[in-house]
Amino acid sequence: MRVERRGAVALLRLENGKANAMGPSFVERLEGLLGQLGDARAAVITGQGSAFSAGLELPALVDLDRATMRGFIDRFEAVMLRLFELPIPLVAAVNGHAVAGGCVLALQADVRIGADREARIGLNETQLGIGLPAVVMETLRGQVPGPSLAAIALEGRLFSPREALQMGLLHDLAPEADLLDRALQRAASLAALPPAGIRMVKQSLRRPIAATARSLNPAESERWLDTFFSPESQHRLLETVSRLKSKP
Repeated sequence: MRVERRGAVALLRLENGKANAMGPSFVERLEGLLGQLGDARAAVITGQGSAFSAGLELPALVDLDRATMRGFIDRFEAVMLRLFELPIPLVAAVNGHAVAGGCVLALQADVRIGADREARIGLNETQLGIGLPAVVMETLRGQVPGPSLAAIALEGRLFSPREALQMGLLHDLAPEADLLDRALQRAASLAALPPAGIRMVKQSLRRPIAATARSLNPAESERWLDTFFSPESQHRLLETVSRLKSKP
């Protein structure tokens, strides 16, 4: 994982295996990247290969005890809110699969452009019996149209990029080969705007959402842990981990 500079735009490249799965080391490294933005006036975040991020690194998490898992999810949520509240515009170049935590990551961006390719995008937590903590629910509510919430959050459906565009998970599509250039161009156009106004408006839009998420977080995180450690969810999670480990 690294930060590159493209003029006034910082490019954050997520690199953690073919799925860009998000475990403790991923979150720590992502937090480190955010400290390297320097004087950039906009940023682009993208993955590699077929995945923007396929979600939480379940094989590294499924055996954690409740206290350790609480520590991880607290840090994950803090980093997501840090992305959400970046004072500069953030463009997500969603190059492939963005599932569960990977979709959450993309949703922190101001602009989300997807590759027009075979991929799945969405929050499938309820399919595993898991809920969505306050940080996810509040930022989701602020980022997608209300009529889309039931299919995305309650049903836990996964969408193709074209379906995700219709649902509001994505704002635009680009041919796979052109995706990064399109995202960098969009970020450069935002970087060209006077930064003081951008910073104020973005803060005004996002501060109330982040404040609500933080106020709800202690209780909602415990409720989320209840769902994660329920017998049915643990059974489904272990089945998922077994399938992941059996893949070549």
